[in-house]
Amino acid sequence: MFLRHAALAAVVACAVATGPARAGERLTLDDAFARVVETHPDLRLFTAHGDRLAAERERAAQRPPLALGAEVENAFGNGSADLTLGIGSMFERGGKQAARSALAERRTDALALERETRRLDLLAETARRYLQAAAATQRQAIARDDIAQRQHSVTAARRRLAAGASPRSLVLAAEAAQARAELDLARADRQAETTRRHLTTLWGEHTTAFEIDASILQRLPPIADLDAIEDRLRDSPDLRRFGDERRIREAQLQLARSQAVADIGWQLGARRLGGDSDVGLVAGISVPLGSRRRAGPAIRSAQAGLAALEIEREAEVLSLQAALVEAHGRYRTARLEAGRIDSEVMPALERAEVAAARAYRAGASSHLEWAQLQTEIVAARRQRLDAATEALGALIELQRLTGRTPLDPAGARTSAAASANRLPGDAR
Repeated sequence: MFLRHAALAAVVACAVATGPARAGERLTLDDAFARVVETHPDLRLFTAHGDRLAAERERAAQRPPLALGAEVENAFGNGSADLTLGIGSMFERGGKQAARSALAERRTDALALERETRRLDLLAETARRYLQAAAATQRQAIARDDIAQRQHSVTAARRRLAAGASPRSLVLAAEAAQARAELDLARADRQAETTRRHLTTLWGEHTTAFEIDASILQRLPPIADLDAIEDRLRDSPDLRRFGDERRIREAQLQLARSQAVADIGWQLGARRLGGDSDVGLVAGISVPLGSRRRAGPAIRSAQAGLAALEIEREAEVLSLQAALVEAHGRYRTARLEAGRIDSEVMPALERAEVAAARAYRAGASSHLEWAQLQTEIVAARRQRLDAATEALGALIELQRLTGRTPLDPAGARTSAAASANRLPGDAR
């Protein structure tokens, strides 16, 4: 499949072997997803974050500690020293313990969405790198086909030369064109190795001895209208995080407000008077002054942060909408270009190339016309590849932005390739 629902990535990871692809094996995109979800440190790091937040939540639920104390008076005076032993603590007021626990709980809740967002970003990056590797594989195929065509041209030119029907310069020109095609293949081979290595670094491997499914570049399904995709932004991970952030900032505000209520310190103990054996009970309380004034700056800071959050969300919505419009337009344009090349340009060029080859062998046209058509075919195939790569890159971006599939349901039902183009976030 082309891409998977982010929430299903763990299931995919369990279903697909995560060992390195052996030489000659095909590495599908699902395989790449499974390896990334299983091994990438960014995702494993969230386990440590969860443990840390659990410890913070446990600490936030603790009450003020008890404190044992001893006090000696008149230790170096004329009489015997007085000794006081006591125990004390603090009565927390204003709901401080509940506010601390609520803040720790909100941070723990936000961690799940943060992990989901990071996983979606990693899957999108995996898809982009796989797409680059698939495009490099397709460039290799184009270069090999170009070499085969140039070899036919060289053979025909040599036959014409042997028959005395053309000069040697045409043979040399055909051989030079073949050499350029071989250079293109060498470059494509290098690019293929680099893109595959770039892909496997996501799960910490260095092998490139596997096959890439380049057929994904042939599948360009229709997508939904822009208005329909924009409606899905409300549920995008980038906007849902503002809900978690709002709950965190509300908890921070409540904690700041609780600091305005003074805590009461208490102490209870026994005092032994040094001059006799009498023991007396002592007790005391203490209340700090000015708690409301000292809490004021923290309250105002929390209120300002909460008010700024809505502005931040509005700015994020505008940014997401702009990116969505740009990606949607890129996909529609590139898909149109690829479709026109498939349906109009390539058939016409291929018919013209066959006719030119036949005419050249019969002596009715020049070698230049045939060579030029071969060059046009290669250029058109590369243009189509660039358009498909551009389209699928935009499709990945649309999926990342919304967290849901941008495919047109009506078009997907009628497309034979629709099932092979599910993206991360595609609810089923």
